[in-house]
Amino acid sequence: MNSQPKPNLSELEQSHSQDIETITLLLAKISQRSPSEIKPHLDIMLERLVQPAQERPFYETATPAEWVAAFRDWVESHRGLNLPTLSDEAISRESIYGERD
Repeated sequence: MNSQPKPNLSELEQSHSQDIETITLLLAKISQRSPSEIKPHLDIMLERLVQPAQERPFYETATPAEWVAAFRDWVESHRGLNLPTLSDEAISRESIYGERD
């Protein structure tokens, strides 16, 4: 994989203006649209292509062991908060749902 940084869109447009113009005209011919209609679509596509690839979120890539480690880290991050523990009564079914008819 190429480790060189990707250029931003304005650099790409400056260094390849003739190529971009040619592509715009070809797409206009193929799609039977005007170059002014094609250019915004081409700009969006080029912008996406020059953006660095986004990292996939943790929940998509984590293994079960990583989930466990992340959960334990989260638990540990709350230990210093001195939060009160809930009594058995506070978390009982009756306490949560009350009387239902």
